Amino acid sequence: MHAIITATFALVLHLFLANQATAQNFAKNIMTGGPSGTYIQIGKDLADIGRSCGYDLNVVESAGSLENLVAVKRRSNTQFGIVQSDVLEYVRTHSAADPELKRSLFGVRIMYPLYNEEVHLLATRNIENVMDLANKRVAIGKIDSGTYLTSSLILDIMRLDSVKRVSIGASEALGKLLSGEIDALFYVAGAPTKLFQNADIDGSQFHLVGIQDTPLTTAYVPSQIEAGLYPFQQEPVDVVAVKAVLMTYDFDPRKNSYHKSSCKAVADVAGSLLSNFDRLRTSGHPKWKDVDLEAVPPGWRISACVKQGMAKTYKLDCEQQPIRDQQKLVVDREYLNLLKSRLKP
Repeated sequence: MHAIITATFALVLHLFLANQATAQNFAKNIMTGGPSGTYIQIGKDLADIGRSCGYDLNVVESAGSLENLVAVKRRSNTQFGIVQSDVLEYVRTHSAADPELKRSLFGVRIMYPLYNEEVHLLATRNIENVMDLANKRVAIGKIDSGTYLTSSLILDIMRLDSVKRVSIGASEALGKLLSGEIDALFYVAGAPTKLFQNADIDGSQFHLVGIQDTPLTTAYVPSQIEAGLYPFQQEPVDVVAVKAVLMTYDFDPRKNSYHKSSCKAVADVAGSLLSNFDRLRTSGHPKWKDVDLEAVPPGWRISACVKQGMAKTYKLDCEQQPIRDQQKLVVDREYLNLLKSRLKP
């Protein structure tokens, strides 16, 4: 499994190496996910508050977490990416012994922790639990997605070596499930996700499988998909979840004009997210209500540009005056104090 993920990182890194960032044609981009997923809706919400503050944030579709993690380091004009916490933990754990993974992480920083993403396992009715996947045809996500890594780890933890793993994206997988070409599909996304609003999913033939096995509830966060959240699913389903995290890069404004502009972009998004947090929770995707900005994954550093934008003294271009009189900005004493000063007046 480790060799597969390492090879995937090598491939994605190779694709981005020819696309290094420059100061020309500067733009702000956030890497999200597929068109039917939750990441892209979160990205659109952030773009909406950006427009209200006079800056453009382009929402970019992607395969998911693995691609997004590499993109914030390698992709031109890409300052933001949403990544699953188990992807972060996997890469961090193995980077000490793997130079390729270590290089892929250098300079990558946390921006904000977001919400829990439920592991959806949609299957035919004869599959009642995870162990019933033995010898079945199961879609596990595109090879550079977070779904791919999570589903692969789950199957490995449960020692389901007999599963016929099909590496395709969620939309394609749903079509194949409905046509009988596969028996189940994994999809890691914050519930509710647009993919499962499809009226063609017949609840008498398909259902969300509960994930309650002790090895998995120990490794992941227990969660629940509420009854009626999807048209075909009328009862609650106990599952497991991973944390979605907004990532960025450690831009140094002293280095060059691109880094200076990117650091300002990061600070602007960091500040406008906090200023509009209540708005996001009220009118954004329902998952904003579950965002816990204090739940920073251990072992990861916060970007200094993020801290700059979090400060009450930071002035957004759309604001006529600073939020408070200028004070000395302390970036070393960091994240939680700044967060509490903004969200708990």
